[in-house]
Amino acid sequence: MERIASCMCVDLSIRVKGDPTMTAACNCTKCQKRTGSVFSVGAYFKAEQVIEPIGNGTEFTTRSAAGRSVTQTFCPRCGSTVYWVAEFQPNQIGIAVGCFADPDFPEPMATVWNGTKHNWVSFPPHWPSSDTQEFN
Repeated sequence: MERIASCMCVDLSIRVKGDPTMTAACNCTKCQKRTGSVFSVGAYFKAEQVIEPIGNGTEFTTRSAAGRSVTQTFCPRCGSTVYWVAEFQPNQIGIAVGCFADPDFPEPMATVWNGTKHNWVSFPPHWPSSDTQEFN
């Protein structure tokens, strides 16, 4: 199965094959600011699952709440962040689930950085959760 995620104007996209190795809802303040929402949902695919990125994105590198680098690729025309490479997930690429525009996309497997989650946000009780991104 191939999947395509794209920005709002469709100038930047990425094609991947198969299902993600992990999908998580992130409540960290960096993701809140990146998305303009109260959390983000990212799907992680192994590097070998990436068929091709299409278009010219602009990269922005920052440090996560845990101090590790995250390089985000966004569309310079519409501003949508489509994908990123995070130090905490070597050899994987994170893709914004909303960019797939697929209501049948697999649900998140966990919710992370709940220490900065908005109090009125709730997630299904069967999702493992962590105040950081580490699970014991």
